[in-house]
Amino acid sequence: MFGLIFAPLRLAMKIVSAILTLVVLYFAVTFVQIWLTGRTHSTASAQAILVFGTAEDNGKPSQELRARLDEALAVYRAGRAPWIAVTGGNRPGDVYTEAGVSATYLEAHGVPKPYIIVGGGDDTWQNVKSVARQLKAHHLYSVITVTDPFHEDRAMANASSQGFSPIPSPVENSPTVKNSLWRYYLKETVAVGVGRIIGYGRMSSWSTSLHISFPSGG
Repeated sequence: MFGLIFAPLRLAMKIVSAILTLVVLYFAVTFVQIWLTGRTHSTASAQAILVFGTAEDNGKPSQELRARLDEALAVYRAGRAPWIAVTGGNRPGDVYTEAGVSATYLEAHGVPKPYIIVGGGDDTWQNVKSVARQLKAHHLYSVITVTDPFHEDRAMANASSQGFSPIPSPVENSPTVKNSLWRYYLKETVAVGVGRIIGYGRMSSWSTSLHISFPSGG
């Protein structure tokens, strides 16, 4: 009799256990994919370089942003893409935008101003969206995505979701790797895992309305 009473409870526990196992496995696989993508350095050429913004320092690139811009310059000087799109808005109290600071830095290092596309955005989806129209207006669809290794997978996914063919070029020796790197990978695992399920555009709009931060790293 007691067996009949507790049978539904045991079945429910088995179902919950199976679901939890699948969730853990899903995010574990997602983490591995993020890790591997951040270590993939393609040598392929593209039509443009897409640099994801991160903090600027009162009109100058922060160490993290400069590392991304220097990676973009290396790709540009290697002749792998003639255009560079820079992204990133400003944080409360900032006078300058990340994209504006990035454009100034690139121009000072030899990239012609007409070949720099300046965007904005407060998260990865918005970063891509801010330059998407300009890139497509110039018929630029293949992009070399430049960002920190932990952010490369989500950056490429957001670019792909908006109609681009991304090629990875994660920053090597980024200053970010010295600061609690596990937290960045944990946050990216959640962001990528959720984004794949609900869509990155929807995640951006939801996180904005709920004031949840999934920025572009750094």
